[in-house]
Amino acid sequence: MSTLTEETTINAPDLNTDDANNNISRVLMIDEIQKLLPHRYPFLLVDRIIDFVPNKSATGIKNVTFNEPFFQGHFPNHPIMPGVLIVEAMAQVGGIVLRHLPGMEDQLSLFAGIDKVRFRRPVVPGDRLTITTELLVARKRFGKMHGRAEVDGQIACEGELMFSLVNL
Repeated sequence: MSTLTEETTINAPDLNTDDANNNISRVLMIDEIQKLLPHRYPFLLVDRIIDFVPNKSATGIKNVTFNEPFFQGHFPNHPIMPGVLIVEAMAQVGGIVLRHLPGMEDQLSLFAGIDKVRFRRPVVPGDRLTITTELLVARKRFGKMHGRAEVDGQIACEGELMFSLVNL
């Protein structure tokens, strides 16, 4: 795992502090997520951030329902969430981490690459994806994260995601 550069230090006075562990964490509801990510229905794939540690990681939830528009064609009698959308959900959780880094608040993160992505189990209606992203590298215009999506403690997908940052 790479170490973070000095550029990733942030001041976050609005976050809740857990003094016992000296960790900073925060839950973000959908209205706060929409302020940070440009995605909207049907492409916003994060319902809630349940844990957030600045400069380090975020954990989000995606509740997968039969009403998702992609299930109409993927696949009609055997609905499975497309793998590319699972990876996109991981990227969106990673985008929350990147948007909190100093100087990146007004940046849009775009995919620059995907490495070592593996799919371990299908994701179907009724599943709850728990998505965790951990920041590996953060530079002025580039970020790299490890993402993992789980259902009931079983890995559905994991891999490395690279981001390029552009002005909004």
